[in-house]
Amino acid sequence: MLQFDIFDEKMTGELLLNTPFFRGMNLDEINEILSRTPHSVRSYGPGDTIVRSGEEVRRLMIVARGTVKGEMTDTEGRVIKIENIPSKMILAPAFMFGGMNRYPVNVVSISEVAIISIGRNDLLKLLMSDNRLLVNFLDIISNRAQFLSEKIRFLNFRTIKGKLAFLILQKAGDGDTEFKIGMTQEEMADYFGVARPSLARALAEMEQEGIIRSDRGRIKIMDMPRLKGIIRD
Repeated sequence: MLQFDIFDEKMTGELLLNTPFFRGMNLDEINEILSRTPHSVRSYGPGDTIVRSGEEVRRLMIVARGTVKGEMTDTEGRVIKIENIPSKMILAPAFMFGGMNRYPVNVVSISEVAIISIGRNDLLKLLMSDNRLLVNFLDIISNRAQFLSEKIRFLNFRTIKGKLAFLILQKAGDGDTEFKIGMTQEEMADYFGVARPSLARALAEMEQEGIIRSDRGRIKIMDMPRLKGIIRD
């Protein structure tokens, strides 16, 4: 159930401290900005829909507390989770401006969530008044564009094994052959948009083929050339 929270300005400023948008600013500077900028704070419970796909992006919305997820429904009615959006991040920053400034996905709260929002016109005034905020916002948009580019590349893999191999190589980073995957099988299935048993079968096949070893959320790459070969097939 949506409700309005009652925060004093100091508490709101503390929630925004160390967020990417206010990077490089201390609490006093953030509080000063809030004192002259109209904004609102809203709270949501787990499972609440914060915005729906297709709604116009009219406000800068910062997840000040809790975690939300972006998800969409495909043509067969399956819900596909796009990503989790943790505390401190902005919802759809790349859609604040432009000719198609509408939310591309539904945004649903996973935990208790607080959202601090600033209207688009007030955001423009902020960006023009402080170069630090302008650079921070441009960095945020650039990072999102890079993420979406990787997401498109990921979706091009038609097989579950291809998606698994790509994800494992991403998580492995620079040369690591053993690491914690950081996702449950259920979370990976949601991320891939597939049934969990199908994911489990693909994972088991890769283990049987001696490509990887999986144990309680940890992955060990046993055959790096064959793993890389999967995404080239």
